[in-house]
Amino acid sequence: MPVDLSDDRRADFKARLRAMFRNDFDEDLSDFRADEILGLFLTTLGPAVYNQAVQDVRAHLQGKLDDLEGDVYADG
Repeated sequence: MPVDLSDDRRADFKARLRAMFRNDFDEDLSDFRADEILGLFLTTLGPAVYNQAVQDVRAHLQGKLDDLEGDVYADG
């Protein structure tokens, strides 16, 4: 599943990436290079981060469901 970003978010991330390279590595990135690096990050890290977030939410919701059973279970 590809990770898509809004145009504003993509522009923000590219600006941050360009600033990091300028400040930390004393290198100016072109908009093209920043876009390519961002694309690489999204295709390699995006799915793993997304899947981890889904698993975290699933575990959180399962915990809530487990608590709900104890709260509403009636002895009979």
